[in-house]
Amino acid sequence: MELWYTENHTDNVRFSIKVDKHYYSEQSEFQKIDVFESKEFGRILTLDGYLMVTEKDEYIYHEMITHIPMATNPDIKSVLVVGGGDGGTVRELCRYSTIENIDLVEIDEMVVDVCRKYLPSISCSLDDPRVHIHYEDGVRFVRNAPDGKYDLIIVDSTDPFGVGEGLFTSEFYGNCFRALNDDGILVNQHESTFYDSYANSMKRAHSRIKEFFSTALVYQAHIPTYPSGHWLFGFASKKFDPRTDLKADWWNSLGLVTKYYNTILHTGCFAIPNNVRNTLRETYK
Repeated sequence: MELWYTENHTDNVRFSIKVDKHYYSEQSEFQKIDVFESKEFGRILTLDGYLMVTEKDEYIYHEMITHIPMATNPDIKSVLVVGGGDGGTVRELCRYSTIENIDLVEIDEMVVDVCRKYLPSISCSLDDPRVHIHYEDGVRFVRNAPDGKYDLIIVDSTDPFGVGEGLFTSEFYGNCFRALNDDGILVNQHESTFYDSYANSMKRAHSRIKEFFSTALVYQAHIPTYPSGHWLFGFASKKFDPRTDLKADWWNSLGLVTKYYNTILHTGCFAIPNNVRNTLRETYK
C-alpha cells in the first residue's frame, strides 16, 4: 500500500509527495501538526494539512528570508522573529556573531517541541544563548514591544488564515514599524502571484506595508514544494534599499557557506518578472 501526502494548492491543483512513514500526528491548541518521512524530500512538517518545511528544500526559504537583510545592514544586533517555530530562520541568524539578541515569538509551543525532536537539522540553534523563545501571540507581542527595540523583524508566518491571519494586517505592520529603530528592516514571506488566491493575499499585504515604510520591495526565490514553486518575500525599511545598500564585500568576507543565497543573487532576486509587476502595478515602484 502506498502512502501519499497531498496538499490542495487550489480547487483544481493538487501537489503530492510519496511518503514512507507518518512519524507524528497531534492536534495542539491551535492546529494539527504532522511529520512525515519521504524518500524525495526527507522529513516534512505540515500544519493543518499545509506543508511548512521539508528537509530537502528548507534552506532556500530560510537563507532568503535571513541573508538578504543581513547583507544589507551589517550592524543588525537585535532581531525579532515572528513565527518560525521550526527554527530554520533562527539557525541562519545564529551564524552571525555580530547578532546579540534574537527574540523568537511562536504561538504554538508544540511546534517547537516537535521540530526539536523530528527536525534537529533545522531546529539546531534554538538553544543558542542569544535566542529567547516567547510562546505567545505574535500580534500581541509586537503591539507591546518597546519603541525602536529591533534592528530587524522577520515575519516567518504561515499563510494569512487561522493562527497567521493577524500577521497580515495594517495594525500589525504599523506596530512593526514602531518597534523598529530608525535603521529598521522588516522582511516577511509574501506568498505568490501564480494562483489568484495567493496573489490577492500578497497584493493586500504589500499595499498595507507601503502605508508605513518608505522602501517596500518584493523579491523572489524558487521553492519547489511551495504552491507554484515561485515564492515571494517582502523587504521594507525606513532607511535601506537592498539593491543599492548591499554590503557584498563584508558579507563575502564572513565565509558563510550557503546552498542558495549569494551576493549576485541578492541583487538579481529583486528583478521580478512582469506577471508579478502587473499584479502589483498599483502599489509597486
